[in-house]
Amino acid sequence: MLAAGKGQSFHPATSPSFESFVRFCAYVADLSDGQLTIEARATGDVVPTLQMFEAASTGKLDLIATTPTYAADAIPGAAFLSSYPLGLDRPDQWETWYYDLGGLDLARRMYAPHGIYFLAPIQHDLNIIHSRVPIRSFEDFRGKKLRMPGGLIAEVFDAAGAKTIFTPGDQVYPALQSGAIEAADFSGPATNFTYGYANVAKYIILGPRTTPCIHQPVDLHAVLVNLRQWDALPKHLQDVLEYAVRRYSWDHYAFIQRENTLVWEKYKEKGVTILRLTEADVAKFRRVAVPLWFKWAKKDGLAHEAFASQLEYLKNPSVAYLDDEMLVDGKGNKLTL
Repeated sequence: MLAAGKGQSFHPATSPSFESFVRFCAYVADLSDGQLTIEARATGDVVPTLQMFEAASTGKLDLIATTPTYAADAIPGAAFLSSYPLGLDRPDQWETWYYDLGGLDLARRMYAPHGIYFLAPIQHDLNIIHSRVPIRSFEDFRGKKLRMPGGLIAEVFDAAGAKTIFTPGDQVYPALQSGAIEAADFSGPATNFTYGYANVAKYIILGPRTTPCIHQPVDLHAVLVNLRQWDALPKHLQDVLEYAVRRYSWDHYAFIQRENTLVWEKYKEKGVTILRLTEADVAKFRRVAVPLWFKWAKKDGLAHEAFASQLEYLKNPSVAYLDDEMLVDGKGNKLTL
């Protein structure tokens, strides 16, 4: 059983996200009257970040808090379990998709063959791009060495002409510092300030005010549990985890947003300049992103099912982000699933 289990976050101990993870673990112990305890460990404490998925699968870790997109090579549908360029861009939309439009069931079906129970998404933040050089337009990404989280998101920037690479979060700072990369996406403003990015990258690249983040506006994390451990838990302790993780998600979200409001002045004091792309740049990114949505949706059946439900939601009048005229490839041909 998970009693006295071991959990690891993919954030370092100095970050606000890890602070929130520690509170979650303490809350689980309180709710269960000590029947269920999770030892909170920071990234790298038990295994390196990129080995966390395997560690949860094999049982080396009982529970992990990470990003679902890191598993996209093994689970193509994971590309649709957190936001991607110019898709759903509000936390409430993702919460609706997961809990009322079938997303959580899809996520669990994706992860179960790998010995992992997808417990829940965790609301977090928008992601921002830190850059050593000014990037003021879609065209300015061409040729730039840019850290992105791989998968669908990276392919969009590749299509824009960037040279994307993937590194885990703990390698972003040294890569920026050395000039091995010119720019990097990672997390949001408060988290990234604790990582020291303001010391090595004097520009932050955002979208226009209507679309502050083009590439990952809702960087959902996820809590994943070793499936054997989950199945061994009695129902009342499974219920404790289900309840605690919903509180964790929104407590984490609100905490990070507050920290964000406090940190911008610190960036200013460090001499960091905010650069905003334009509405015209958004349109150019959309033209390269939309065909890649469909490409990734065709990688397997669950990816297809996940994207099809999101596409329907994106076209619904309640959201109204898309119409059929936008769903075309670079030659104007209609895209279909």
